[in-house]
Amino acid sequence: MTIEMKKNMEETILEITGRLDTTTAPNLESVVNELSEDTKELVFDMSELEYISSAGLRVILRLRKEDPKLAIINVASDV
Repeated sequence: MTIEMKKNMEETILEITGRLDTTTAPNLESVVNELSEDTKELVFDMSELEYISSAGLRVILRLRKEDPKLAIINVASDV
């Protein structure tokens, strides 16, 4: 999995590529935890995500519960 970060005045976009699974989910958590407090909106762009396991879903659901401004975009139906 790779994560590319793009920031602008309003949001931080994390483009997630590859597999989000038991091995890589902690990496996503780490990246999100390192974001500054001034991030107004966090967006996960999953257009290049190939696979997501229950471990990856748990991380996303926990983050969403902690931050209601988290958005998920470009999710493929076959992931």
